[in-house]
Amino acid sequence: MDQAEALSLRHYGASPGSHSHGHFQILLGLSGALDLEVEGRGLRVASGGGCVIEPGARHDFESAHGSLCLVLDSDHPGWARCMAHPAPAAHALPLARYLASALQQGLPLAQAQGPALLREAWLPGAASAPRPSPRRRAIDWQALRLWAAGQWQHPLTVADLAERTHLSPAQFAARCREEQGLAAMAWLRGLRLDQAQWLRARGLPVAEVARRTGYRSPSALTAALRRREPALRDDAPAPRDGAGA
Repeated sequence: MDQAEALSLRHYGASPGSHSHGHFQILLGLSGALDLEVEGRGLRVASGGGCVIEPGARHDFESAHGSLCLVLDSDHPGWARCMAHPAPAAHALPLARYLASALQQGLPLAQAQGPALLREAWLPGAASAPRPSPRRRAIDWQALRLWAAGQWQHPLTVADLAERTHLSPAQFAARCREEQGLAAMAWLRGLRLDQAQWLRARGLPVAEVARRTGYRSPSALTAALRRREPALRDDAPAPRDGAGA
């Protein structure tokens, strides 16, 4: 490669203090939520989201409950074009999840070809991107998250989500995999656990959190949270410049 580019998986927690890099840094959220301040501007990289930090930009980060991101440090000038699209196109997320898995398995092509593929997939007009039909109904994922957050007392199903978005269950399941990179029920479980962690962090007892988020018992909630924790505890490669994000 002509430019220096390095992919890695990184886990984030408490803020190490603000810093900057002499290269682009691209983050794609895989789990949890990472809060950043870039040159005084606040933004959040949640699961399925992402951002491009330009060279020289002072930034700080913090993740209250821990987060996992695919990170690309790159000197390639092509990322300057992507600054006009600070969030990745929907088809970049499945690619990010594949590259994360490939890095964990030590597959050499992920490091060799992954940066160029991410750059190509980032822009919504990328030639390799599947082009949606102009008549396809858009899903307001944020509105769907807010609606689901008020429904945990009911056993939500894919059919419920599909009805809310005016799609068939099969259509919704396919769109969820395509646009969120997860099966519909896995996406829903992630939302429920995010809310449970948020409530626990604010001091609510486990029994009350379980009641509010629809778990059948406090022990079921505790077991679900423990299953999630290993993904946030694995060691990640050290950042190239010795700092965090």
